[in-house]
Amino acid sequence: MEKRRVVITGMGAVTPVGNTVQDSWSAIRQGVCGIAPITAYDTSSQKVKLAAEVKDFDPSPYIDKREQRHMDRFCQLAMAAALQAFSQSGLNMDGEDAGRCGVFFGSGIGGFQTLRGECLKGSEKGYDRVSPYFIPMVIGNMAAGQIAIRLGFKGTCTCPVTACASGAYAVGDAFRHIRDGYGDVAVCGGTEAAVDPLAIGGFTSLRAVTTCSDPERASIPFDAERSGFVLGEGSGALVLESYDHAMARGAKILGEIVGYGASCDAYHITAPTPGGEGPAAAMAMALQDAGIAPEDVGYINAHGTSTPMNDAGETKAVKLVFGDHAYKLAISSTKSMTGHLLGAAGAIESVFSAMALADGFIPATIHYQNPDPECDLDVVPNVGRTAELRYVMSNSLGFGGHNASLIFKKWED
Repeated sequence: MEKRRVVITGMGAVTPVGNTVQDSWSAIRQGVCGIAPITAYDTSSQKVKLAAEVKDFDPSPYIDKREQRHMDRFCQLAMAAALQAFSQSGLNMDGEDAGRCGVFFGSGIGGFQTLRGECLKGSEKGYDRVSPYFIPMVIGNMAAGQIAIRLGFKGTCTCPVTACASGAYAVGDAFRHIRDGYGDVAVCGGTEAAVDPLAIGGFTSLRAVTTCSDPERASIPFDAERSGFVLGEGSGALVLESYDHAMARGAKILGEIVGYGASCDAYHITAPTPGGEGPAAAMAMALQDAGIAPEDVGYINAHGTSTPMNDAGETKAVKLVFGDHAYKLAISSTKSMTGHLLGAAGAIESVFSAMALADGFIPATIHYQNPDPECDLDVVPNVGRTAELRYVMSNSLGFGGHNASLIFKKWED
């Protein structure tokens, strides 16, 4: 079966460093940190004081007041990012076959804030008194469903749930869907809104998040003093189309996706394989899928969570796949600025990867001070740099051993 080219025609983002792609990318280029003391709730009784919250988000331009009351925050963030991407794409559904337009939108946790709130209400007033919108506000697929309803997309509509790799799986699945001829257009991405005392308490008990109270030393991927990730929130979205479909309607093409690999560690519910074999398999698969050599990749947007095991394991995985070239390419973590957006991370980082290609710019790993012998690659410390890039890889790794690797190509007519 002939494989079709898949291009990006729209992107949207709501992140801890900006509420649009333009604002977020400008902040990333400047090395702005979105991590700060938590404002969503009182942290006095908990160890974790910091998060990467979305600032000054107003859903009103995207969702009317009545609908807002029936949407959890994760869904509101998704709708904003998706509508930004759709607007940029210039698609007009009057001329489209809605059955060939799909939605692939992941979330690792779904409506967590609503879940905790309604549980408290139920325990106080009786569980039959919870909101009639409780279930549709909580279930993780509802961001995908709400986007499809709003845009009138009647093709495949799905929500990959693969923990911190959910957004990357959504982009990869949409890429394959279009490449293999099952559809012409897809809105894809990921969303998360779990800056919540229960969620952060759970990650604290798991010892996955840092308890550092200094925003400049909290999310420090690849640094020897890293002690866990900083939880973030937000959403990223892309509009993907077949090349022929985009060209036929005169769309402006922003970039191209050429490879996708996915694997499972089959090792542990939270810990990655120490030798990096699982992520390495996904990266190797993506390179093979793209039909390129390891030497063709100039930059990797790493999963880079700032946990001791992840960063060391991902470094080993890169060495397994790229060999000597691992020391010649750049590998940075934008989570040093955005924190870890869980199910939205892979989608946001897909947007940043496309922007890195378009601008010829490699983002930094900020607040890097102490080299770790186990993370001895070029992590682009503290200051981003201009570079001639043709291919960029983005990695996402999730609890349960889920690994995803995407390869983006600079748009060339």
